[in-house]
Amino acid sequence: MKIVSVEPFILHVPVTGSQIADSTHTLTHWGVVGARIETEDGLVGHGFTGTHADLPGDQLITRCIATCHAPLLLGEDAREVRRLWQKLARNPALQWIGRAGITTLSLAAIDIALWDLKAKAAGVPLWKLLGGQVRPRVRAYNTDIGWLSIGDEQLIDGARRAVDDGFTGIKIKVGSSVDRDLRRIEAVREAIGPSVTLAIDGNGKWDLATCLRFCRGAEPFDLLWFEEPLWYDDVKGHAALARATRIPVALGEQLYTADAFSEFFAQQAIHWVQPDVTRMGGITEVLQVCEAAHAFRLPVAPHAGDMSQVHVHLSYAHPACEVLEYIPWIKDCFTEPAEVVDGHFRLPEQPGAGTTPTAAAWQSFRKPAA
Repeated sequence: MKIVSVEPFILHVPVTGSQIADSTHTLTHWGVVGARIETEDGLVGHGFTGTHADLPGDQLITRCIATCHAPLLLGEDAREVRRLWQKLARNPALQWIGRAGITTLSLAAIDIALWDLKAKAAGVPLWKLLGGQVRPRVRAYNTDIGWLSIGDEQLIDGARRAVDDGFTGIKIKVGSSVDRDLRRIEAVREAIGPSVTLAIDGNGKWDLATCLRFCRGAEPFDLLWFEEPLWYDDVKGHAALARATRIPVALGEQLYTADAFSEFFAQQAIHWVQPDVTRMGGITEVLQVCEAAHAFRLPVAPHAGDMSQVHVHLSYAHPACEVLEYIPWIKDCFTEPAEVVDGHFRLPEQPGAGTTPTAAAWQSFRKPAA
């Protein structure tokens, strides 16, 4: 399975409606920035990272794929995924200019494509290659009804509809004002009842003082977790908040390395672990985080199953993964979408990682990679 070509690509896919917003971001499209890797026998693997669909920034990632990582892969055996990850992640020149950010996003796309190739070559869905199915179903929670840009009545109606559709968990965004967010949480909890899990996500907006004030008011609503309450890299702040509130702290989608997670573990600053294969160095490094979380008896909730596709495979295969996010912006761009039926992600059946784009997506959403 000698690698003969590595080609970057960019897709910009519209989000739900015309625009969404959380406490720190406003989006109209989601960026699918990735690598198409082909072997000498004609087998093709795809992998991608996720962005805010900023074309100049996306083209920095594709340039890294094409000019920095691709030359290190040509002629290599695509089946030797872990060795190739070490070759790319520990390349001295690339380490010197970046151990996170663009170089890691490029590595994520490539690593996922290599795992996709490895599973396709074996003729099995990726979850089988990762060790097999460890749970009968993967529970989904719906975030797409909970954006801050959604008005109060629409939020409540959307939460009810999600429950009617079979979801047993939802998540809503916070970070506007303490009073408004508490009012919205109370209304949603009343609408969905006590048996549906309710999580919240601050997207790193608030400082510790604001979080402490907010949590005092939010504790009565039985929240599953408070996600990214503080700036993403603030280990001490998260540790202080974790000690001060009964609401579990969740984070991880903005962390780039296993080392970053290890510091949160060491400081007991995290209760729910949320790695993202498209943010970190792909599946290879996320597996390290899942193993570490499992050793600490911490549950894993990978970031956005259908926005990475791969997380559905990971969640079926790893015992630490307990629940998975549903944001269906890009799911229909792939030949095997990450589908939710009766509140649970369907077990993938096709060989590979579920990352093969459809011809329609390729035609409708493709942007120039350079």
